Amino acid sequence: MADKKTERVETSILPLKYVDLVEDIFHAVLAIALFAIGVGAFFFSIKRLLNTAPFFPNGMIQGVNDILFIVIILEILRTVISRFTDGVFQLDKFLIIGVIAAVRHILTVGASLTLESSKSNEAFNRSIYEMGLNALIVVALVFAIFLSKAAHRKRA
Repeated sequence: MADKKTERVETSILPLKYVDLVEDIFHAVLAIALFAIGVGAFFFSIKRLLNTAPFFPNGMIQGVNDILFIVIILEILRTVISRFTDGVFQLDKFLIIGVIAAVRHILTVGASLTLESSKSNEAFNRSIYEMGLNALIVVALVFAIFLSKAAHRKRA
């Protein structure tokens, strides 16, 4: 079999090398902004954690929520950075971000159910539905990750 080099056909007014350069610069700026947001969120979370009263359980729950938010920001940053190495956005990384976000929401709703004993039946039922829906989202996203990994194994 002869190796065929894939050549990109230029269909734009600007040469593709300039479009790629501008796109890379824009992604670099976005990566720096995401890193700054992550660092700012970290320091804000520490400050809020130290000032939350009572520390147990409110401060601890808020701290876990903030940490998971920072993890989401860092996963998005990792996805933008991997764009430079692979040249494409990877589906698996976005699915993982979705799982983390859904689990974060489940933990937040569960914590609010635990802390607020005076919820009305309607509010309680709504919270239970939210947790159930988010659990289904987690299962669907994990299944999508499984399918994506299986597809990568078949190609390799």
